[in-house]
Amino acid sequence: MTQDVKYPIGKFQWEDNLSDARRKVLIDQIAETPAKFRAAVVGFSEQQFDTAYREGGWTVRQLVHHLADSHMNAYIRFKLALTEDEPTIKTYEQDRWAETIDSQTAPAEVSLSVLDGVHHRWAMLLRAMSSTDFARKFNHPEHGKMTLERLLGLYAWHGRHHTAHITSLREREGW
Repeated sequence: MTQDVKYPIGKFQWEDNLSDARRKVLIDQIAETPAKFRAAVVGFSEQQFDTAYREGGWTVRQLVHHLADSHMNAYIRFKLALTEDEPTIKTYEQDRWAETIDSQTAPAEVSLSVLDGVHHRWAMLLRAMSSTDFARKFNHPEHGKMTLERLLGLYAWHGRHHTAHITSLREREGW
């Protein structure tokens, strides 16, 4: 059996009606993302950062910047849903964001530091949320109404998904 390089941990599966214990596991995964992501790229050369994780895919550098971009947006979505009644969130064109000059050339450390800060605050917020808070909704223009509970699961998966892109590349290349 060959590993799927696009979905090394599998495609995301929605979960509903999470137990407190399951929510804690997902919150811990979000809290651990920056350290695990840093460990995945430790010691990379500039050439390695500019290597695509798969044929036709983003470079490691673009993945690092994408994770920061995406998780900043996710944190803001949580804050909006906690402070407004079913707000409509703004989407963004992630592929086009990955093409911007900063995503293609900025040092990875810039976004690794962003991830450290965003995830520290995000985990603090998540750990203080109640079951009622996780049931709060926002409107996604492409997917309709979503709960913060679903968003929690999505972003816990998202961090592990992109970390696995890099660790799988590292393994395949013998880095």
